[in-house]
Parts: sequence; C-alpha cells; structure tokens
Amino acid sequence: MGLDNIQLSPSLLLQLYNKTLVDLTGLQQKSPVTQQYNIPFLGKNEKKILVLVNETDTTFLPVTDLNLLINILSACKITMADIALINFDKNREINYDILMNYFEPASVLLFGINPADLQFPMHFPHYQLQHYNNQTYICAPALPILATDKEKKKQLWNSLQKHFF
Repeated sequence: MGLDNIQLSPSLLLQLYNKTLVDLTGLQQKSPVTQQYNIPFLGKNEKKILVLVNETDTTFLPVTDLNLLINILSACKITMADIALINFDKNREINYDILMNYFEPASVLLFGINPADLQFPMHFPHYQLQHYNNQTYICAPALPILATDKEKKKQLWNSLQKHFF
C-alpha cells in the first residue's frame, strides 16, 4: 500500500476536516433580481411580451393611448393578458438586465423609448425587427404620435405583421 492508495475512514476525514475548506465570510451574496425589485405592470405576461412606454402624467397610459395599444394588440391577436405593460417613467431604476431577468420576455415592444435609455446592449432604428438573445425587439414612436401619424402607424403595422404572423 503506497501513498497513492491511502483510504481514510469517514470519521477520520471528519476529524481532519472539521472546518470548511473555503472561507466565505466577508463575501456578499447577490439576491435574485425578482426579490430586489417589485416592478408594477399591467397584464399577466402569459405570452412573454414586454411592452414599455414612457408616460409622465399617468401610472401606465392615458385612456386614449391604452385604447390605441389594445387595438394594435388585438390586430396582432394579442390581449392584455398576453403582455406585461410597464411605464418606464415610473420605474427609472430598471434597465435591460433587470427587465430580462424579471420578465423573461420573448418579444419586447418599445413605444417612445430609446433602447439606450434602458441600457440595451444594442441600438436599432424604429420599426426594425431586431433579434438578440433569442428575443425580438421592435422600437416605435410614442403612442400619441402613432395616433396622429398614419404613415408611422403603417410602418409599425408592417413590422408587427412580420413578427406575429
């Protein structure tokens, strides 16, 4: 029996190594994002579609803008139960990483928000379908602008059709 084949009994191992081999004191443990943040949102997020708006005067959206959003979603065969609607103006501390970990979206629709505002890792123009990290992103002007500009609404519709149909 050489030094390479020494077998120690469990009780002897316990006596030799009665303390941990790694000292973890002083290290801070990071808690999951879902425990750090309570992000208020409308909808049930059933289809993992994250919709972000930027409204200063209301909690989520004014009634006219909410109706427009519901009409846009309905045209795509999506309901409010399928999405998570977040007002970025009321949640300025959130960013790309927090949103992705908290909601785990398959699709992200930005209305009136520049991707850089949320520290997104990429930049893309309005109406362009942007694929990244197994997710699809669409950026568009704010809902009040879309309500008054048929050409912009048409460009958004073309992008939504490519994505959802």
